[in-house]
Amino acid sequence: MSVTRREFLRVSTGAGTATALGGLLGLGANLAPARARAQELRIRDTTTVPSICPFCSVGCGTLVHVKDGEIVNIEGDPRSPHNQGTLCPKGAAIYQLHYNPNRPTRVLHRAPGATEWEEWDLERAMDRVAELFKQTRDETFIETLEDGKRAMCTTSIFALGGATLDNEFNHICQKLMRGMGVVPIENQARI
Repeated sequence: MSVTRREFLRVSTGAGTATALGGLLGLGANLAPARARAQELRIRDTTTVPSICPFCSVGCGTLVHVKDGEIVNIEGDPRSPHNQGTLCPKGAAIYQLHYNPNRPTRVLHRAPGATEWEEWDLERAMDRVAELFKQTRDETFIETLEDGKRAMCTTSIFALGGATLDNEFNHICQKLMRGMGVVPIENQARI
């Protein structure tokens, strides 16, 4: 049986680590104080602000640790009756909403048939969205059905609210879309 160098190192490192931890635990060593100290060092000199996870309608409590006006850590709030300090994988990644080098920070537009993206300022992009929304609504608006019943709607526009939008925004989105006659609406503020 031949063993590669890599396999040997992997097995011996795993065995050594297991032996060391087993020895510490077997001797009655308690690692809880070391873990608590590491946690304390991580959030030392920060202001803790209670908040709520924005990802779903459960409303899990979070603790946001702020130092010099910058978020340094976000974790579950153990006082919350909903999550008791735990967070799901999406909730555990809330920090990424604030600091992520891959997060888009500018409006990119690719014209139909184009192969390259063009950078637009936000006002131009918002004007274009409003223009296309109005054009589609005007072209597809149904005032009355074939049987004469009043409909006042369009089914050619679909409104979708994302999980990182809070319920208040989704509620306003719901009211705006219904006021414009949009029928297919889906978000977390389903009314």
